[in-house]
Amino acid sequence: MALYESEHTQFMREWMKNHPEELLEQQKGRALWWDKPPQTPEAMKDHAAAKVPNKPDGFDAN
Repeated sequence: MALYESEHTQFMREWMKNHPEELLEQQKGRALWWDKPPQTPEAMKDHAAAKVPNKPDGFDAN
């Protein structure tokens, strides 16, 4: 039984096979937008200290 593969997936597989240099660009883009460096305990503590507590009712004017 064959699994379904969309036309877009087929196109992207073919594109990546024909353009191997795009793999490096893909990795650079991922590193830019998604991969974040690990945070130090000091940075986490500073971040927690900077939080402002929420009011119990955001719709209350007083």
